[in-house]
Amino acid sequence: MKHEFTAIFERDGDWHIAYCPEIPGANGQGQTKEEARQNLADAIGLILEDRREDALRGMPDDAERETVTLE
Repeated sequence: MKHEFTAIFERDGDWHIAYCPEIPGANGQGQTKEEARQNLADAIGLILEDRREDALRGMPDDAERETVTLE
């Protein structure tokens, strides 16, 4: 499954800062742009996993669960 998100990069002194406008709270940093990109990707994955778990905890017993794929 493929997901694409926007990564915005800024510099703060020697650091590369990255954030994703589609996922509030998802940000990363690194001494290189690639480190910041990977850190951001990890943050996005953790946030989405946490949101999914939270949503499923409150799912009614009679609700139907299916998967939707975006390509």
